[in-house]
Amino acid sequence: MIRPPLEVADIVRSYGTAFVERHRRWLTFLHLKVLRAIAACRTAALGGHLRQCDGCGQQAISYNSCLNRHCPKCQGAARQLWLAQRSAELLPVPYYHVVFTLPHVLAPLALQNKALLYGLLFRAVAETLLQIAADPQHLGAEIGFLAILHTWGQTLLHHPHVHCVVPGGGLSADHRRWIPCSHKFFLPVKVLGPVFRGKFLDTLEQAFRKHQLILAGQLAPLQSPELFAALLDTAAHRNWVVYAKRPFAGPAQVLTYLSRYTHRIAIANSRLISIADSRITFRWRDYAHGCQTRTMTLDADEFLRRFLLHVLPAGFVRIRYFGLLANRHRNQFLQLCRSHLHAASPPPAGPCVAHLCPHCHHGIMRVIAALSPAQLSNWLADAPPAEDTS
Repeated sequence: MIRPPLEVADIVRSYGTAFVERHRRWLTFLHLKVLRAIAACRTAALGGHLRQCDGCGQQAISYNSCLNRHCPKCQGAARQLWLAQRSAELLPVPYYHVVFTLPHVLAPLALQNKALLYGLLFRAVAETLLQIAADPQHLGAEIGFLAILHTWGQTLLHHPHVHCVVPGGGLSADHRRWIPCSHKFFLPVKVLGPVFRGKFLDTLEQAFRKHQLILAGQLAPLQSPELFAALLDTAAHRNWVVYAKRPFAGPAQVLTYLSRYTHRIAIANSRLISIADSRITFRWRDYAHGCQTRTMTLDADEFLRRFLLHVLPAGFVRIRYFGLLANRHRNQFLQLCRSHLHAASPPPAGPCVAHLCPHCHHGIMRVIAALSPAQLSNWLADAPPAEDTS
């Protein structure tokens, strides 16, 4: 893949040190770890590896990746592997895309309590979909789906929301038949919204009563039960947005969608336009005005501050599976669904295109030697420049 002319790594290398010095008061070890990883990714600092085609014998040297999930360059290989695994799980039914958004009034609370509130968000979304789908007035079926957390908007501001990809139907209560949903829509969003709101606010109130919330700085006044109750009341009177898109045309479209959403980070390198005089200009899509493409310019400090808003807690899982697709029994239920749908299992995925030899286009490039930073320097002195395998 051709490297984009500008990268988030260029911004970190140019302005990261000064940014850290000015904002060390609030930066955490995790923030610093992300910045260091992005700056070092696919440079000699991390060493590299020698690959050789098992067909034509062509050799190539590649820099090692940082493998940090917040790094724009490290998502391509992970995305392709994940998609190959998911392609074997698709059912021959329409798939729906449903988005649940946390109201802006609760976003500051989420920033101070990421692990807890993002977890509550997943829980409220899952319980809402499973409950309404099981209701005979709507679908009357046990469903399965995957959910993906995004915490950003197009301008990098904090905007927590969960994307769900749901097969259009589910199993009957006795698991003896497949129940398809309406061809027009999956579940009514006017019903999903209030249920989602109620479930999230109930669990949030419980967390407050159990003293599980961090309420510091500007949120310190919310330690008062009266003021916290007022916040919950304000949130309860807001419109909680649940958005359902049209069903996908088929399995290929589902995978195309997933390839754009699953391993996305706050901003892709391809959106960067220019870096000059401590100013960063990037493209963004204005969904409020017909999805028009616009540009925005931020100073480097503000760009990095917004970027770091979306660093997730260590170990936090941002792609989760529920219902029939829950990890513990996914294979069993998928086999049962295919049986009811009279569908065969998809063929196993072929080799990842990213590993095909760029010279003969048939062989597979396999790692034959790991190179330390010192060894890589020696190799590069007598060899062509190392590849960027992003």
